[in-house]
Amino acid sequence: MTTTTTSATRAATAAVPRMTYKPLNLGRWIVWSLFAIALVIAPMIFNKGASLSILCQMCTVMILGLSYNMLLGQGGMLSFGHTVYSGLGAYFAIHAMNLATAGTLPVPVTMIPLVGGIFGMVFGILFGYVTTKKSGTTFAMITLGIVELVFACSLMFPGFFGGEGGISTNRVMGKPFLGITYGPQIQVYYLIAFWLFISTVAMFAFTQTPLGRIINAVRDNPERVEFIGYNTQWVRYLTLILSGFFAGISGGLSAINFEIVTAENVSAIRSGGILLFTFIGGIGFFFGPMIGAIVGVFMSVLLSEFTKAWQLYLGVFFILMVMFAPGGIASIIMLNLRVARFGRYGRVWRAMAAVCGAALLAMSGIVIFIEMMYHLTLESANGTTMKLFGMQVDTAAPAGWIVAALLLAAGAYAFWRTKRTFGKVWGEVNAEIEDLVRRADA
Repeated sequence: MTTTTTSATRAATAAVPRMTYKPLNLGRWIVWSLFAIALVIAPMIFNKGASLSILCQMCTVMILGLSYNMLLGQGGMLSFGHTVYSGLGAYFAIHAMNLATAGTLPVPVTMIPLVGGIFGMVFGILFGYVTTKKSGTTFAMITLGIVELVFACSLMFPGFFGGEGGISTNRVMGKPFLGITYGPQIQVYYLIAFWLFISTVAMFAFTQTPLGRIINAVRDNPERVEFIGYNTQWVRYLTLILSGFFAGISGGLSAINFEIVTAENVSAIRSGGILLFTFIGGIGFFFGPMIGAIVGVFMSVLLSEFTKAWQLYLGVFFILMVMFAPGGIASIIMLNLRVARFGRYGRVWRAMAAVCGAALLAMSGIVIFIEMMYHLTLESANGTTMKLFGMQVDTAAPAGWIVAALLLAAGAYAFWRTKRTFGKVWGEVNAEIEDLVRRADA
């Protein structure tokens, strides 16, 4: 019996594909190559309308989210004012662009994000020395106070911050280099994609450094870290400085993309937004903030074009993630990949499809309710008829409300029925995987 079990365990372990070939980690090289290829071909696929502009926003938010995850995900530092570093970096970057246009500062547009990164790091040194003296809730409250302080200063000192109107610039300056003027949006995209790739590689490399490892230990058990001789305050401080540098790069790229920087760039609202996006993506995984940036920009930019209730959907989505998937979208992806990796996906996909279909049915009823309610309360002066899912719906007639109620009721009932089956199968499969892992480790 023992021999059979050991053989089965070894067979299951051997069936798990490993992409490591010493001295090269082939899996890592393949992932980074695919990431670079995706950045190159993305504008060739999404080339309609404002797609390029949206891609640029996603890429800049990815850098900001990854820099924020250095604090929250890796260091356990909940900050409500992280956009101070990206916003101030953007202000200095846009001033550098104006000085370069005037011929005072010989800095090409390509290197402007580095200016933002340097000043993001400078303010990380300045503010971080104060904020990292405390941890936990106190740290979060201090960062909230700092972001409100900087936001107030942005309105008090219009000479530098430009007041409510902000500071504008023109990214097309100097003579073209190899035909590159940064006038066309496609050139701006590839500049942002280049800095995104470099910054992502650098931030991932940070996770493999001794400082990146010890900040994880500070997050998990600061008392033990102090016991072995490390100064936890300095570990948090150095991490925040590096995080401010990459946040400043994001701000510099934002200044190039939009050619304007306003007080909103250093506001608490923007800091709250990046917190939501990072948490939705998954703070426990390196690539989580990148997923969160895609979802966040999609909901705040694209979805806002179609519905006035986009903030409601974003809030509900965030609440559902906190309640049912606190690890974010990245955790859902990794859990499914793990089941597939151990060859158990054939047992769960039918139950998963059933529960997802039921959830979508119930969600469609909720969406119809919300959209009709919004139209009835906010747009009724323009008539009670609205276009929903390609059809004309009269919000004053009972038919639309009845359909929404039926969809919601049917979806909720189906979800209640299928949830038990899925939960049982999913639990059994993961228990088997855990048992295989324990035996393999033993």
